[in-house]
Amino acid sequence: MDFDRYLDAKTPATLEEIRRRVTFALDRHPLCRGIEFDVVSMPRNRKSNWTVTLQAVAPDALWEASDIVADIQEAYELAAAA
Repeated sequence: MDFDRYLDAKTPATLEEIRRRVTFALDRHPLCRGIEFDVVSMPRNRKSNWTVTLQAVAPDALWEASDIVADIQEAYELAAAA
C-alpha cells in the first residue's frame, strides 16, 4: 500500500478557515500577537495555492511568524470554490 500519498496529502480549507487558523496560531505566540496579515489565494505552484502577506510585524517576531505560517501551509490547501 502506498502510504506516502496519504502522508503528503493536505487538508482542504476555505480562505476563512485558513485565516482563522493563522490568527489563532499567531495569537498563541507572545511575539506574534497583534500581527496584521491577509490570506491571499494564488495560482497553484508546486507547494501551495495560497499565501499570507504579513504587515506590521516587529523585527523580533518576523522569523517566528514566518515559521508558523510555513507550518500551516504544509498542512492546508485552499479548497476549490464550488
